[in-house]
Amino acid sequence: MDTSDHVQQSRRSNSRRRRDPLIPAGSPFRRVIEYIYLILGAMIIALSFNLFLNPNRIAAGGVTGLSTIIQQIWGITPAYLQWALNIPLWLLGLIVLGLRFGIKTAIGSFILPLFVLLTAGFSQLTDQPLLASVYGGMGIGVGLGLVFRGRGSTGGMDVIAQVLHRYSGVSLGTAIALLDGIIILTAGFVLSAENALYALIGLFISSKTIDLIQVGLNTSKVAFIISDASDQIAKAVLYELDRGLTRLQGIGGFTNQEKAVVMVVIGQREVTRLKQVIRDADPYAFVIISGTSEVFGEGFKLH
Repeated sequence: MDTSDHVQQSRRSNSRRRRDPLIPAGSPFRRVIEYIYLILGAMIIALSFNLFLNPNRIAAGGVTGLSTIIQQIWGITPAYLQWALNIPLWLLGLIVLGLRFGIKTAIGSFILPLFVLLTAGFSQLTDQPLLASVYGGMGIGVGLGLVFRGRGSTGGMDVIAQVLHRYSGVSLGTAIALLDGIIILTAGFVLSAENALYALIGLFISSKTIDLIQVGLNTSKVAFIISDASDQIAKAVLYELDRGLTRLQGIGGFTNQEKAVVMVVIGQREVTRLKQVIRDADPYAFVIISGTSEVFGEGFKLH
């Protein structure tokens, strides 16, 4: 092994050690972290509900949104209604969907209304519906994202959505959107059409925030490089960018000739360097660079 190979191997070994998780996957502390995510997420959802959404009569889907509507009609405290709905729905999920609707969903179904009740006396932070829908949607998204990262659930309409998914063939995403749509449509009749529109804004923002919490800010790019100088490009990627790569074999659709394809996954900040490396090796290379949601493995985050 020459000196350059030894240096690169050492750098990769050190990089791998730096990326080892602080808490191993099989550690009991991992379970503790998951419950912390669940509890913290439920608290953030409750705060978002009481500080932004409920005081401004914005019913952005789910059992919490339904509780806002019912409160406006009959004056029932939202937390009590959420318990009244969550517990039977959890039992339904346990019967229909099996034991995988276990203790985490039970905890989520109980503690979310509890936090809603405990924070009910907090003063609302704004009386502007647009601001409430934006920040309330962000808070709901952050809370649900943390709950999902803890592999938990707050129960509620998720149970009905999964039952519909299992027995009607409707996709899970469609089922959730359908149920949320029904609640928002009901809010349009009971509250006002304007409130329903604000609820749609909150629902959209919460869905995008969930994706952000789940995936994170460090989006990666995957590049496919078709070039006659694939060996030179591969060497530059390995030793200048310090990235691994995969060699694929393609066949030109017009020429019917075999072409070497280099596939490499890089970070957002490395795109410019990669393009320069390719340009130096082969200015006529055909390159496809696209975004990818998550990448697991050496050089990126672990599973």
